Order: sequence, then structure tokens, then C-alpha cells
Amino acid sequence: MAIVRDTSFVDHLPQNVAVQFLDRVAKSPEVEAFRFPVGTAWESVTWRQAGRQVERLAAGLLALGLQAEERVGIASGTRYEWILADLAVMCAGGATTTVYPSTNGDDVAYILADSGSRVVFAEDAEQVAKLVAFREQLPDVVRVVTFEKVDAPDAPEGWVVGLEQLASEGEAYLAEHPGAVEEVARGIAPDALATLIYTSGTTGRPKGVRLLHRSWVYEGEAIRVQDILHEDDLQFLWLPMAHAFGKVLLSAQLACGFATAIDGRVDKIIDNLAVVRPTFMGAAPRIFEKAYARIVTMTESEGGAKKKIFDQAFKVGMAVDELKRAGKPVPLPLKLQHGLFDKLVFAKVRERFGGRVKFFISGSAALNADIANWFHAAGILILEGYGMTENAAGASVNHPDDYKIGTVGPALPGTEIKIGEGDEVLLRGPHIMAGYHNLPEETAKALDADGWLHTGDKGALDADGHLRITGRIKDLFKTSGGKYIAPPAIEAKFKAICPLVSQFMVFGNERNFVVALITIDPDAATAWAAENDMAGASYTDVVRSERMRAVIGEYVEELNGKLNRWETIKKWDILDHDLSIESGELTPSLKVKRNVVEDRNKERIDAFYQ
Repeated sequence: MAIVRDTSFVDHLPQNVAVQFLDRVAKSPEVEAFRFPVGTAWESVTWRQAGRQVERLAAGLLALGLQAEERVGIASGTRYEWILADLAVMCAGGATTTVYPSTNGDDVAYILADSGSRVVFAEDAEQVAKLVAFREQLPDVVRVVTFEKVDAPDAPEGWVVGLEQLASEGEAYLAEHPGAVEEVARGIAPDALATLIYTSGTTGRPKGVRLLHRSWVYEGEAIRVQDILHEDDLQFLWLPMAHAFGKVLLSAQLACGFATAIDGRVDKIIDNLAVVRPTFMGAAPRIFEKAYARIVTMTESEGGAKKKIFDQAFKVGMAVDELKRAGKPVPLPLKLQHGLFDKLVFAKVRERFGGRVKFFISGSAALNADIANWFHAAGILILEGYGMTENAAGASVNHPDDYKIGTVGPALPGTEIKIGEGDEVLLRGPHIMAGYHNLPEETAKALDADGWLHTGDKGALDADGHLRITGRIKDLFKTSGGKYIAPPAIEAKFKAICPLVSQFMVFGNERNFVVALITIDPDAATAWAAENDMAGASYTDVVRSERMRAVIGEYVEELNGKLNRWETIKKWDILDHDLSIESGELTPSLKVKRNVVEDRNKERIDAFYQ
């Protein structure tokens, strides 16, 4: 059943993000807004308390002379202070420039200089050290404000201060200019610059995407009017706030009023879900792949009756799902089996994620449909969505009452989607960027005269308006035999088959057959080693062992049985390390930098064809 979505709200959006936040504080003053870890415990603040903290910091920025749309950098991982800083920048009329904490010093200096940032919020000593080292390239930066206590003896006196120092300066400013923050906030135009997000490009310097206030308030309101999230929901937020996906979830929070538990430590996600017990969470597909692999490998290692029950449970769960999606009744014997397995198996899977999740939202890369179906059989709904930094992250998303696994859902209300030349997905709406910062030629390539954003993604719309992404145009390659290959589709299939894999990368442009490079998930490698008489062996020894190669070889053969002849993997190898953000082989949103991996392994790939 398709949902009829009212788009009239687009004509009545909040004026800007600052007003959206102030209105939420006024509407829900005593309701929980945020919770965050302090040591081993979690602390909570209400909207009123958060509002007061933001007002003091915003006034501190005004005291520093921040002018309308002037940029303020935030170089930090995801934490409560990041959100405070971002909201303070909005309320002071400035524009946030996001900087991933893993960005090297040279690129940090480039981003801050290119954006013209005047103030920088820095998480810790590591981030401050980058700023001090490249200070000569940052003449516009008048103040660095740290989230943690930092000693910076090499910085000019007063250049680096703590968050509380800025807040104290804000208090003094408010004493002389009461109401100044709200006055500034109410004067920000909808088309004023709100955010500069620098895309983590795989080649060259990153490009600054100019996103306006109307982009973010639209995203939040488009989620609110669908009536899927409410004030009594609880989000768990770990996504990088320097990424558009994280930012759009903050916009949704301001619009809907739910509370958010924040902890950006990726290695703590599963543990935190069990403690926080959220009702929803946004994540990249890699998180679901890892959770799936961990559960499957643990069950396989236990073996015996537990594995038989587990396998039968998912066989029944998949059968029930298939009948329901086809609109057919579930026979009573199958229904009874499903009820039993729900108690024995599926409830335990759901409990790993806190037991209260209504749905997950998956974005930033393609989610394999087999993995989505596996979670669905366990009673966990993953709603896949689609968007990019250039359209403030959200263009389409599946709805709890209108979803099709394998698609990225229908357009958000108020968003237009059409398929252009070469099956390219085109987007138009209030969320489209104003352009790339200082790059008019690049802007002209991305935005046409009619306001359509050319995404570079191939896709198709079905009869119900659900969008299916079939690949990234630039990722497609053609073999020397003239056959087109879509690497992401093959790679996703392997991840659904092999619970040991971390990354599976396909190559073969202008070659006569397709090859692959494989990395093994470190956690999975450790567990596998313990079960295969290699406990205590190094990661490299485990993944390069003949036994591991034999196991992976069986999975590759299984994959090849699901592919067209010209797509099959003829040769492959296992790398001696997993890809990481730190190594420069993954973007901070966990996407593989394919060209970096290919360049670093050129000799290995060439050897496949010799």
C-alpha cells in the first residue's frame, strides 16, 4: 500500500535551524533532549538545559565578533559537545565547517583556509596539534575552543581556550546584550549558509558543499510529517557528525523532539545498544554486515543442536516473510513453528540490539538485500534510504508501512526524483546544495539550469515510485570482451554469503576477466582462529594461512554460482590487513576508496593477468 504524502508543509518550513532549535526548547523544555557517557555512566540533559548551554556558547561566538555566515570549524568525533557547538554556530548566525577527526593536518589546514573559518572547535590535543602545526596557513582563525582540557604551549597566548571559557565570555556578553542570541537567530534568512561539508573525495582535494538553512529544516520536517518518529522515541547516534547522514538525524530530532543518546565510538555500538535500548538508529551497511557476521559465526562455532535450531528458525522466518509479502496466508503449522522460533531465536537476536528497536535506517552505501531479509526474518526492520551530501543526505527512504527491501524507498515528500540520460538519478527540491564552495565550474557540472542535481548514480523507479540504485556510474567498468560489470552488486552478494569478510573489491576494467581483493574482518579472524587451532596467531598469519584460503575459496565458488559467466571471479587474493580510515583506504563514512586500494595493489592485480 503506497502512502499518500502531503507536501504542503514545504511552504511553511521553520525559518532556519536556529529558530527550529529555539522553538523545540520552548515546546519541550523539561523533556529529555540528549544523553551521553561520562565514564561508565550516562548523563542526561533536558531541552531547556541544552538550550541554555547553546545560548552561552552562541553569545561567546558573538563576543568574538562572528558575523553572519562566517564559518566556524568543528574538528571532532561524534559527541554531545559537537552538537552543542554546531547549534551554537547556527544560533550565532554563522556556518559550520565540518572536519573529520581522522583528517591529516595538511587537509585540515586546506579545509579551514578554503572555508575561511574564523573559529575552530577542536576535540582534544590531537586536533589542536594539527592546528598549531599549520597555524601559518590559518591567518583567519582567531580562536580555537577545545572540548577537552588541552595544554598548547606552542600556541599564542589566548589562542586556545576551553569550552567553558567561551561560555563564560558568552555570559558576560549576554549581561550587556540580553536577548542578543534570539535576535540574531530570528534574523537568519532561510537561504543563508548553514553548513560547509567537505566531501571525502577519492582523488584530489575535498570539495566544500554549501548547504543552506532551508536544506536542513526541510529534511527534519519531511521526516516529521511522515509520522514515524515522535517525542517518546530514543535514537542512538554514533554516525560521524561531520557527515551529512549524521547531520540530517539532528535535523529530524529538532523537528520531532525525540531524545538522542550519543557516543561516536564505533567499537562500542553493540554494547551501547544493549544499555541504551533505543527505538531506532541510523547506520552504514558495514555495521549491519558486521552484526550479521558476528551472530552467524558465533552460532556456527557452537555447532550441534543450537546451530540446527538457528538454521531452521531462519528457514521458517524467511518462508513466513515470503508468504506475507506475497499477500498469502501463513498456514497454521508454519505459524506455530514461527512463534516457537521467535521465542527461542529471534527474540535473542533482537535483544542484542536492546530489544526495543522499531527500525534501523541504513544509508551512505548500498545494503545487500539478503542481509536486510535476514534481519527482517528476525523481526528487525531496516529501512534503506538514499541521498548524498549535495542534497543534505535525504532524498528517499522506505517507510515502515511502505517499504520494499532492495530499494531505497519513495521520494521524501517535497523531493522530486527522475531518471535522466544513461539512467542517471536526478534530484530536485528544497534540500539541494547552493553549489561547491569557490568552485563554480564544478557546481555547473552538478547542477543544471532547471535546478536538477546530477547524482552520478544509476537507478530506476518502479511503478509505485520506489527507487532502486543499480550502481555508481563511475564504478561501472567494461571487460575487454565488452561486458559491463557493476562491482558493488557483486561485492554485496559476497558479503551476504561470507561471514568472515570485511571487504570484497572487484576489478577488471578493460581486462579479459574479473578479479578480487579480499580482507577479513579482524573480530571474525580472531574467532575463526580460536576454532581452527590458531588461537594467539597474528592477524596476518591467520588470514594468509592455507586453511583460511581454502575456506574463502569455497565462498568464492558459491558466489560464482550466483553470477553471470562474465562476472565470475577468476582469481583473487586476501590482503594481510583490513582497510581502515586511518590507512586512507576508507572514507570516514566507511566507503572503500577503490582507486586508492587499486593503486596500492597495482602489482598484485597486474600479476593476476600475467
